[in-house]
Formats: sequence, structure tokens, C-alpha cells
Amino acid sequence: MPLLIGDPAPAFSLPGTDGRTHSLDGLSDKPVLVVVFSCNHCPYVQAYEDRLVAIQRDYAERGVQLVAINSNDDVHYPEDSFEQMVARAGARRFNFLYLRDASQATARAYGATHTPQLFVFDRDRRLRYTGKIDDNWQNPKAVTRRYLREVLDALLDGRAPAETQTHAIGCTIKWR
Repeated sequence: MPLLIGDPAPAFSLPGTDGRTHSLDGLSDKPVLVVVFSCNHCPYVQAYEDRLVAIQRDYAERGVQLVAINSNDDVHYPEDSFEQMVARAGARRFNFLYLRDASQATARAYGATHTPQLFVFDRDRRLRYTGKIDDNWQNPKAVTRRYLREVLDALLDGRAPAETQTHAIGCTIKWR
């Protein structure tokens, strides 16, 4: 069952490509948390990687934390293994957390279906937005709506986001 706007963030405790375990509770000091279901192999995710790095860079000082979670089956998709995640995070210079959900329990708890798919939570860890990053995955120069940035600006300014849900596009999560 997918999360609904206003629902609390499901807890997680997952290993990161930085060698540490990260949990929802461990991020409680962040005023806004963006959980992105992600992976290594999906061309949609790959197209958004630079934009995610830029968003984390642009909003870090304001306390926003992006957390990418890879829940894909790594038996049939070995490029999504933890070892490959570590390599990709280093090569692409990810400045956000990249976590492995090997059991797929976190993806199921969030109701995630696609990569990339966003879940944006406010300070109280209530869902305020779910969906896609912007309106043009193929060409960053052709983007006219920057959904994630609009939501972050609204929440950081104490306003309700104008848009609370868009249809996530991308690859489906590869379930076992």
C-alpha cells in the first residue's frame, strides 16, 4: 500500500555506501528529508544523478537531506549490488546518502514502485510530496517544472507545497 500525503515516514536502518548504517531516527535533526528510491542500472536514475547532486548541494545548508535507497534484486541485476553501489557513489561523487535495502522491506513499507521515486517528509516526518523530480528526465535544459525544488522551497519557507503528488516515472523496482 503506498504512503498517503500526511502519513508518517516508515522507519529504516540500512547500510550506506559510506560504510555506516543510517536510520530514520539518525536524521531527526534535518528539517526536510527526501527519500529517493534509486538504483545503479536504470537510465532514468542515471539521467537524474547530476540533478540530485545539485539539489543536495543547493539545499544542504538549509538542512535538507537526500537519501537514495536501492531496493532492487541484485541476483538478476548484479549492477545493483552493494559493491557496485559503492563504486558508483564514488565515481559519480554522490553527496547524498546511498543505502542498500537488500530485504526490500523498506521499499515495501513506503509503497515504492519506481526508480527514481521521491517521498518528501517535513520536520515531523509526515509525507508532504511523492512523485517525480521534475518534468523532463531526458533533457535538464527543457525542464519547466522543478517539482522537488518547488516542494523544498515551500517547506523550508513554512508553506504547504502547491503540488503534493505527481506520477513517478522510471524503471520499476526489481522485486525478487
